[in-house]
This record gives sequence, C-alpha cells and structure tokens, in this order.
Amino acid sequence: MGSGGLELPPGDEGHEERGGSSADVPPGAVSLARPMERGSIGPELDWNADAWHEVRTRAQRAGRAYIWLNLVEQRLRAVVAAVLRPIYEPVHGEDWVVAAAGPAGQEWVQRAVAVREVSRRKGYLLDPADDNVLSFLTLPQLRELMVQHWPCFEPYMDERRDVELVLDELEVTRNVVSRNRALSEAVLAQAERASARLLEILGAGSDVPSARRLPVDAVEDLVGDRYADVVAVHPDRVRLLRQFPAEDIFGSARRLDAVGIGLNLLVQNFSGRRLVRLAESGSRVRLLFLNPASSAVKRRERELGMKRGELGRSVEMNILHMRRVRSRLRDPDAFQIQVYDDTPRFSAYLVDGDGSDGIAVVQSYLRGARGMETPVMVLRGAGRVVKADDVMDAGLFPTYREEFEASWADSRPVS
Repeated sequence: MGSGGLELPPGDEGHEERGGSSADVPPGAVSLARPMERGSIGPELDWNADAWHEVRTRAQRAGRAYIWLNLVEQRLRAVVAAVLRPIYEPVHGEDWVVAAAGPAGQEWVQRAVAVREVSRRKGYLLDPADDNVLSFLTLPQLRELMVQHWPCFEPYMDERRDVELVLDELEVTRNVVSRNRALSEAVLAQAERASARLLEILGAGSDVPSARRLPVDAVEDLVGDRYADVVAVHPDRVRLLRQFPAEDIFGSARRLDAVGIGLNLLVQNFSGRRLVRLAESGSRVRLLFLNPASSAVKRRERELGMKRGELGRSVEMNILHMRRVRSRLRDPDAFQIQVYDDTPRFSAYLVDGDGSDGIAVVQSYLRGARGMETPVMVLRGAGRVVKADDVMDAGLFPTYREEFEASWADSRPVS
C-alpha cells in the first residue's frame, strides 16, 4: 500500500510469466513502467556541437550581465547606506532599515529579516559584513528606498527620472538572469549601457585615464589581471576597426609612436587633414617605416607571394603621403619620419605611451598573411584597472614601447 492509499502492483519479474495480466491488477492499483534497458537512454541525452554552442553563449551572456548587476547592486546598497543610515540609525539602531522602509515597505523588509535569520541558522553568512538587513534587499527594494526618500538623495544626483529609467532597463535583465533564461545580445548590450550609466550617476565611474578613449569593461574591471594588460583581441584588423575605429584610437592623441612595415592602419584609415590638425594642436608624432629599398621588403614580398617591388612601392607611397602631411606643419619637428632596415617582427601603434593614458594596438607579422588579416591585440597602458595582490606586473605595453625606442634609435630620418 503506497503513502497515498493506492496499492502498487506486484513487482516480481515472474508475475506475468505466472499468468498475470492487466486483469489481475486490483482496482485502484498504480501501474508502474518497467525500467528501460541500460544504454537505451544515452543517445537522447547527448548534446551535439550546436547545443553546446547555444549553452556556452547563454552562459557567457548571463555571466556578463550578472557582473554588471552585481556591481550596480553593491554600489546602490552603499549609496543607500551612506545617505539613510545617518538619518535613521541614531534613533532606531540596528533596525534603521526597517524604520526607513516605513509602513509601505514592511512586508518586503520583514521578508528580508526572515531570510537573514535563516541564513544565520544554516551558516550561509560567510562574511560578517553581510550580517545586516540591507544586504538582503534586492535591487527593486533598494530602488524603493531611494524613491521614498528622494529628497535625501536629490543633493547628490541630478535627475530622479534618469535613475528610474536605467533601473527599469536593468529590471528586465535581472528578471532573465535570476531565472536562468536566454538573454539576447540586444538586451545584454542595453543592460551594460544602463549599468555604466547608473554607476556614473552614483559617482562610481572609472577613474582610469585611458577609459576616456577605451571604456573599461566590467569584466576587465574584475578579472583584467588574468590577461596582463591585454584588454581586447580581434581576429583581424577589420574587426578591430569595426569596434574600435581609427578616430577613437588616434583622434585625441597627444603623442603617437608607430612602427611597422607600411603603417596602413594609420595611413589608410586616418586622413592627412586630421593628422595635420592633431600635430598643430600640440601632438608629437614619430613614424617608423620599413625601408622600402631594404632586403627585408623583398623577403616579405616573397612570403606574401607579391610581385617584385609591389610592397616596396606601397611603403614608399605611404612615406610620401606622410611627408606631405609634415610639409604642411609650422613645426616639422613635431612630426618625425624614419626608416629601419631590420627584419620586421610586429607593427605597434602606441598612443600616449609615455603616460597613464596609454593605449597600444599591436600585430605580429605572420608568414603568408597580410597585416589586414593577422590577429590584433589592444593593450591598456600604465592606467590599468586591476593590480593582482597590489603588485603591478610589467605587462606587454612596456615591452613594445621599449622595442619601439630601440628600433627608433637604430633607424635613420627621412628628409
């Protein structure tokens, strides 16, 4: 007899062999399906490559969204505590959050209190700093506290409407992530923009100088130390320029040092007029080309399967174009052009590499692949976000800067 008062049919294997049939099952008995043979369920549980790709994509998007939501919630919790605690704690002590919620928020605050007590009993409170009611409030509840006490927050924020709009946008993402549902790329992008905007409103914008040119990503902000100072890797130059246009790379440079074969990333994607305005505004430019008459150019032509002299003429045309830019400047010394004869190993564009606002775009030269087709690394300079154990490792940026300086010292000027 089962727990629900239903009788289970006989479970011995010989029941049917002894003449048992469906007619022998007593009224009210529950029919049990016989177990499937071993191995028969396997193929239905296997995931093919498409299924794994879908799951990985979902997990990656949800992970990025969770990091943003976590940052926003922690920042909002700190702001609420900083503004409301001095008002309510002197009178209500540890119950200041309950008092701040008032009658309208009694239900959700009491729920947070109950969850806190359960977490205490079960040992879920691993950090004593989280043993308070505020740590158990959700993003909508923190928002409610802020809205209820907006006159207290108004001196620190410009527009209540802006805060509520970005929190409305984040609520969609929070709902999806908390239930582990699929998050579209468009919603993720909206959540990242809204999170960055809210953090800026709450006074938690990035203080990394290079963020003005290359925005600091939330993932880089947390785990950037795993990858030295590499902040982006692109399969080729086309994808780089799609996400990081030449105007964003070079447009506000106060110093630009570039080394390569023909420097096409600069010459072909940043106009001569823009270079003239950049130099006239005080920027210092040093361009280091491979000597078009050197044997290294001929070897590179053979590697790429180019006609004899084709690469040399291309480099020479780029140098002539940069000479015309230099000739239009009042101070030609601000725009220096030199050539080297060594075997080219990489191209590097170092923007503001002598300060804390540095950005570098680096490509290695591969056999049989033109510069447009080779992988690209984007490096952040001395203003790195994360320092593992408070120790700044060397990273890659200084390495390429030293290589440039060494090559520049061994090169000769173009008249």
